[in-house]
Amino acid sequence: MSDLNITKLDASSADFDRQLKNLLAWDETDDLEIHQRVLSIIADVRKNGDKAVIEYTNRFDHCQITDASQLELPRDTLKSAWEKLPADQAKALQTAADRIRAYAEKQKMESWQYTETDGTLLGQKVTPLDRVGLYVPGGKAAYPSSVLMNAIPAKVAGVGELIMVVPTPHGETNELVLAAAYLAGVDRAFAIGGAQAVAALAYGTETVPAVAKIVGPGNIYVATAKKLVFGQVGIDMIAGPSEILVICDGKTNPDWIAMDLFSQAEHDEDAQSILISDDAEFLAAVEQSIRKLLPQMERADIIRTSLTARGALIKVGNLKEAAEVANIIAPEHLELSVEDPVALCEHIRHAGAIFMGRYTAEALGDYCAGPNHVLPTSSTARFSSPLGVYDFQKRSSLINCSEAGADQLGKTASILARGESLTAHARSAEYRIKSE
Repeated sequence: MSDLNITKLDASSADFDRQLKNLLAWDETDDLEIHQRVLSIIADVRKNGDKAVIEYTNRFDHCQITDASQLELPRDTLKSAWEKLPADQAKALQTAADRIRAYAEKQKMESWQYTETDGTLLGQKVTPLDRVGLYVPGGKAAYPSSVLMNAIPAKVAGVGELIMVVPTPHGETNELVLAAAYLAGVDRAFAIGGAQAVAALAYGTETVPAVAKIVGPGNIYVATAKKLVFGQVGIDMIAGPSEILVICDGKTNPDWIAMDLFSQAEHDEDAQSILISDDAEFLAAVEQSIRKLLPQMERADIIRTSLTARGALIKVGNLKEAAEVANIIAPEHLELSVEDPVALCEHIRHAGAIFMGRYTAEALGDYCAGPNHVLPTSSTARFSSPLGVYDFQKRSSLINCSEAGADQLGKTASILARGESLTAHARSAEYRIKSE
């Protein structure tokens, strides 16, 4: 494997900060050509509705749709896919769905309120979104696990209607995806994809209903479309390439760690896999494992390109320093493959999901552990969180003033409003002040 060349960094190097910054750099410059093409598709769908959606679906997905009624996948099609699934796949999907649902149930936000001594009531009313759109990639990149991870929290939140869009290139559907949609409680499904599907969900057409929020992964056109319709609708996030960071104390089997790094590197050439250890000999042992195991991998070329372009082996002085580097990286997935992961976790502030201990492979989180696999990438874990039930709920403030409360609050509001020269505000409050 002479063409595999993984970057090696040492935290004690005077130039380490700059080297780490270069390693993490991800070119997020908007491709103006893609931007313009997506804008044009969105405008066309807004203006021409179903007609535009059918035209783009036939052109990009090589379909022969002649009528808008053909865009929707009948509910029976989803049910049939679930019923025909091989027993082992059905059991695995059901197990994953049950675990995701059990975890999601713990995340539900509840309404609350309290009453002040003068009888004024304050609180927060939590309500689910009315309708949500779920984008699911089609063709080769078919991910039934993503259907479960996006749909189940929405359903637990109480979303009224869940609309799935999934492209069907050459008219081909993925039975596992359709089965997962049925199992997760998707209400309606449409055989459309790309920027045109995002536009249809955002603005609505004669056939596709407009939604309040769009979630789910997609290619650069889908990501750009989500970015451009944000504001008209909510979105989950603009996801970058997949990432894994492993911190290891040198006592885990190096083959295990190499395969954990592969598990994200195989996603695509831009994925990032990084190992941090305070044991130089272990870093060398993992590199040997990588070279030994790589030729056996079905996606060896993608893994090799990913590890060479964006992978790294980082030497640190101790595990606390490893945690400090991890907080700078703020990875999507963080494995703490150490003797005492609970103690080390105390030092971690920024990570999408934290996998604790030698036996917790990141891949378990991708499919069936329970927590959501839709996670912040590109260091956005510094300020954002995994997808959850709370993303499908919204909050309204409750204020119910008593007569006495209006009197007291009115005096305070009047002073502040007049200080801002907003006299209508002040007088509105003053009307409710008791005359003395």
